[in-house]
Parts: sequence; C-alpha cells; structure tokens
Amino acid sequence: MKKALVLCAALVGFAHTAGAATPFLDGDAAAGEPLTQMCSACHGADGNSPVPTFPKLAGQGQRYLLKQLMDIRDGARPIPTMAGQVDDMTDQQLADIAAYYASKAVTGNQADPALVALGEKVYRAGIAERKVAACSGCHSPTGKGNALAGYPALHGQHSEYIAAQLRAYRKGYEDPTGRTNDGDTKIMRANAFGLSDMEIEAVASYAAGLK
Repeated sequence: MKKALVLCAALVGFAHTAGAATPFLDGDAAAGEPLTQMCSACHGADGNSPVPTFPKLAGQGQRYLLKQLMDIRDGARPIPTMAGQVDDMTDQQLADIAAYYASKAVTGNQADPALVALGEKVYRAGIAERKVAACSGCHSPTGKGNALAGYPALHGQHSEYIAAQLRAYRKGYEDPTGRTNDGDTKIMRANAFGLSDMEIEAVASYAAGLK
C-alpha cells in the first residue's frame, strides 16, 4: 500500500510563496479522500486538527497545500514527523489530497482578548520602523488568504501553530535549520525576523481569531 495512506502529520504551515512559482495541478477531492485515511490521527477526519501542534488543513487553498506537500516530499521543507511519509507520492496524488482538504470548512478559533490590540496592530499595519509588512496585505483583512496566489488562510488556525511557524521563519533568516521555503525573496523570514516574541504571540492569536 502506498505511503499516501499513512500521511499522518503533514505539518503544512505558512510559507509565503508566490503562486507563480508553484507548479499547480487541479486535484480531485474525491480521489484525495481515501489518501487521507490515516491523516485523521493528527489532522482530524475533515482536516480540523484537534491538537494545536498539528495544523488545520481544512479550507486551505489547493495551490498552497500542494506547494507545501511537494516541498515536504522533495526536502525543501524537512519535518521529522513527515520523514518518508510522502516520498513515493506523485504530484497528482498530492494535488488530490490538497483538493480534498481545500473542499472542507475550517472551524473557528478565539483570540486572546489580552493580545488583540497588539495583534491587530501588527496584522493590519505592520511595524514600519523594522520593515515588517502588514499581514493583511497577503493574508487578507479577514485572514482568508489568497488561494489563487498561493497565500495561506490564517483564520481559524491554531494560534500555537502560527506562532511556531513564525519563530521557525525568524530562525531561518540567519540559520538554515529554521524554515526557509518562502522563496528567494525571504519575505516571511524577513518579516518574522523583525518581530519580538510578544508580537509573534499576539499576531498569531489575532490571526487565528479572525472570522
């Protein structure tokens, strides 16, 4: 049985990668569903992970999900829990999995009221003096992302997961053992590098709570 059936921990986080650089295949959600049987252990039966360390995949755009799955398979985004899981999968199988999760609705989340003011400021205005761009420019004011461009949705995602990815990008700005699959422009690495721990926690919480 192909390893597609043991896609257990596809930690598909938040690469800010231009859609034009992403090879795109239109997936078949019906064909993708049986390939995700074992994914439910970490990501939930419909892609809504109940565990904050595993991302919700439901409702993400196909282009973004396909890019992340291909990066995991091809080694551009190494994730220990995914080692060997998608190595034998074809581009079409990955596209079908992406289409399945894209067809599902993400469940909501609540922002921490104590972090809303700071989180909203970072999300909507950025931090000009540190050259941190507003998140809303690419992830949309409502956090729904931009599926056609390959920019991921953030609303409803686990805030703990968003924060972990921002810290990984921040590390990747100077250290190749951090997250680096955001393209040659390093836009996510550059933005995350300008954020403090408190700002990361706040903007992650705010983004997760968007409706």
